Amino acid sequence: MDLILLFKAAIMGLVEGITEFLPISSTGHLILTGQLLDFWTPEKRDMFSVAVQIGAIAAVIYQYWGKLWGALIGALTGDVQGRRLSINLIVATIPIMLIGLTFGETVKAYLFNAVTVACALIVGGFIILWAERRQHQIKSQEVENLTFKQAVIIGLIQCFALVPGTSRSGSTIIGSLFLGVSRKAAAEFSFFLGIPVLMGAGLLDMYKMRHDLHVADMEILGVGIIVAFVSALIVIRALIRYVSKHDFSIFAYYRIVFGILILLTWYTGWVQW
Repeated sequence: MDLILLFKAAIMGLVEGITEFLPISSTGHLILTGQLLDFWTPEKRDMFSVAVQIGAIAAVIYQYWGKLWGALIGALTGDVQGRRLSINLIVATIPIMLIGLTFGETVKAYLFNAVTVACALIVGGFIILWAERRQHQIKSQEVENLTFKQAVIIGLIQCFALVPGTSRSGSTIIGSLFLGVSRKAAAEFSFFLGIPVLMGAGLLDMYKMRHDLHVADMEILGVGIIVAFVSALIVIRALIRYVSKHDFSIFAYYRIVFGILILLTWYTGWVQW
């Protein structure tokens, strides 16, 4: 058993759990952390970065089990709100699954690097600041109140998250604000959207690499997924409390400063990204 590798996996899981549902890009942070730690082989590192998201998504299912189960049962029994939430999640998931399956490997080959992450962090930060300085007219207070049109547009916006550093949660949450969704409902809908997208991507990547994985590799994946679950659960609860009283500007400033720092270290050669 490689204890150092397991420790690195725990750090990667912690990074995933903390960043997955904040608008700061979990993929970008995992790419940078993996390179700094020299974690695993590049191929297994990419697979781990996707697979470990299963732990974060499991935290969403655990936290919102009652609401998710109610939506499923409501959809089957004809409950209006349950059926609306279920349909909205389906239509919002379709675009990124189609585009991800078509262009996912190309994106990984050309855009999974520190410079792309840094630029996307900075641009996204300014977009968040722009969004927060606008006057928002709330049309959908609760996640069950989103309209079909809002769900479709949010699903299309989510496709930008294929670019590392953009942030899936950031794009969907900020996109939701532009559409008149409350911060709480925007955050929850973003959480729920991650279930089919991230769970599917994680299982698919693990299936593709099944012949290259060994028993020891499953231990490494297990550590990362468990740590991601625990840390994501804490962040989900904290974020819902936070957005009830604050906006997302602090995350925008973090993105801009962090992105500039990455570009500076890359340009000067201080860090070999």
